[in-house]
Amino acid sequence: MFILVTGGAASGKSEQAESLLCMHTANNSRLYLATMQPFGVAAQQRIQRHHTLRAQKGFQTIERYTQVSKLKMDTFFDGILVECMSNLLANEMFQPNGAGTAAIQEIINAVDNLIGQCNTLIVVTNEIFSDGMTYTKETAQYLQNLAQINCILAQKADIVIQVVCGICVPLKGETLL
Repeated sequence: MFILVTGGAASGKSEQAESLLCMHTANNSRLYLATMQPFGVAAQQRIQRHHTLRAQKGFQTIERYTQVSKLKMDTFFDGILVECMSNLLANEMFQPNGAGTAAIQEIINAVDNLIGQCNTLIVVTNEIFSDGMTYTKETAQYLQNLAQINCILAQKADIVIQVVCGICVPLKGETLL
């Protein structure tokens, strides 16, 4: 099963995604694939907060910032949670070892790769498209790529959930929950 969890910043997406994965998987067969690079104190604090929140939930953690399509694990997991797509896309587009202009295809390949290594895959993504700001060319391309990835993943997903103020709003596959 593939579940896409989306929502705005600080909407409770991560907590809801973790809860969903815990509901659908065995305790000792959960992988948390973290994509946020620990740049600066604020990022380190956010990463630590996420570690604390999932400490008792039976997750193994792998930090992987690019080339997830090439990630091969020794274990088939009951569930994998990818946190989060917006970080992974930024890494693929802007890091020297990222996919650059091939970032969208790399990420779709990454999701397909992970689907083949677990029973339940949950991908967390962001909705960052409605602020009405004008951005640089690079940022505008990033936003366009994230929107395209979100559309492709929503089509592939069995379940799509939007989190609003900590409340899950099913958009697709509600009967599978």
